[in-house]
Amino acid sequence: MFDILLQVDSLSTVAGAVPGEKVETVWGLLSKGGPLMIPLGLLFALAVFFFIERLMVIRKAGQVDENFMSIIRDHITNGNVSAARSLTKNTNNPVARMIDKGIQRIGKPIDAIEKSMENVGKLEMYKMEKNLNMLSIISRIAPLFGFVGTIVGLVILLKEFATISNPSISQIADAMYIKLITSASGLIIGMLAYL
Repeated sequence: MFDILLQVDSLSTVAGAVPGEKVETVWGLLSKGGPLMIPLGLLFALAVFFFIERLMVIRKAGQVDENFMSIIRDHITNGNVSAARSLTKNTNNPVARMIDKGIQRIGKPIDAIEKSMENVGKLEMYKMEKNLNMLSIISRIAPLFGFVGTIVGLVILLKEFATISNPSISQIADAMYIKLITSASGLIIGMLAYL
């Protein structure tokens, strides 16, 4: 996201800044969004934090030694169940915990083994999806903050223009352009959190 904003900023400076015209930076533009840009910034920071945290958890869960299952199978076929259990206990990932639950149930009916492994699998999925609901909440709340910022800004703007006898179209357009920054920011943060 930051790279895109920098590209937009550099494109505006390269694309033909008129001599004497002030070029707007991205940070300068965002700071004009008003006080509701602070909660939007916090929501963006939270979205980035939860995304990175979940990415690390899911990557760690996906790291399984490719020989893990064949070693377990060899231990079980050789009758060395305790070695298979100790391997699963010493391997810290969801697959190992599911296999361990199945090994604990050896000698019981297949249905009971499958059911217990399925329950552990559901528990492991719950752990991996733990903070994804926060990203969902952020994706719904950020656009609302943006729209509220725009509406409040436009109300204040219209009140200011009511005191001016003849506001020009450029004054109105410039003021509205600044007030729409919160909506754009909220929508962008919401879309990023949704993805």
